[in-house]
Order: sequence, then structure tokens, then C-alpha cells
Amino acid sequence: MQRVQFKAYGHENIVGKHKTTVELTTEKHLTKQGSCIVGVCADIALSDLGSEIKRLASKSSTKITLKMSVEGYSEEVSGTGSPGLQYLDSTSMVARKSSYECGRTVMVNADKAASDLSREFVKRLRRPDAVIDCELVFIT
Repeated sequence: MQRVQFKAYGHENIVGKHKTTVELTTEKHLTKQGSCIVGVCADIALSDLGSEIKRLASKSSTKITLKMSVEGYSEEVSGTGSPGLQYLDSTSMVARKSSYECGRTVMVNADKAASDLSREFVKRLRRPDAVIDCELVFIT
């Protein structure tokens, strides 16, 4: 098992309504069009992760979980790795309910998208001063 802990932050334009993805980004700005984005100014991007994590992510048998906590509310999004996951993006990480793979994909076959997150959790994410404690867990 490997773990990566990092922080992301809230933003007034977080809506959490996308039906197939959930995303964290290192970018500071967000419009309401980014309906999958649930955190900005993330400490890390996929390209920052080490070679062992990238190796684990490239296996279909690896279970990947994104844990997020803010102001006493927690959510988990779980999916799997895939041979096409390369973790190349330097801006964002996207959990996908589908099997689509690109340089931004952190996991495929996710059990939740932004629209599936608790509305109380999403409400907390709209506070610009909200600190989101995040953890990626990789289990083989």
C-alpha cells in the first residue's frame, strides 16, 4: 500500500455537479463551468508523484481511493488503475466513472463523480478559506 497526502482549497465557484468525473486542480481560478472541480490550489499534480506510485497506477488490479475531508465532512472516491494511466499532467487529477484514460486521469471506473458527493460536503468546499485534506491510497 502507498499513500500520498496533500492539501487543496475551496473556491466560491465550486458547484460539484458533473455526473461522470471529479477533479482537483493546482490552478487558482475557477469558473462555474468547471462543474467537476471540487478543489483548487492543490499541493501536487499527477506529474509530481513518484515512479512507484505511477507503476501501481498502471495496474488494473490496483484499487485507488481519493479521500477528502473538510470541516468535519469526508468523502471517498474509489476506482482502479489501468495500463494507460501515465500520470503526466502538471495541473490536475481527474477521477472518472468511465474507463477513459489520458494524462489527467488519476483513476478509472470510479464509484462517484462530483454530483454524487454529499451536498453538505460540497457546500463547505465553496468557502474560499476551506482547507481540504486529501489522501490518495493505492492498494494492490
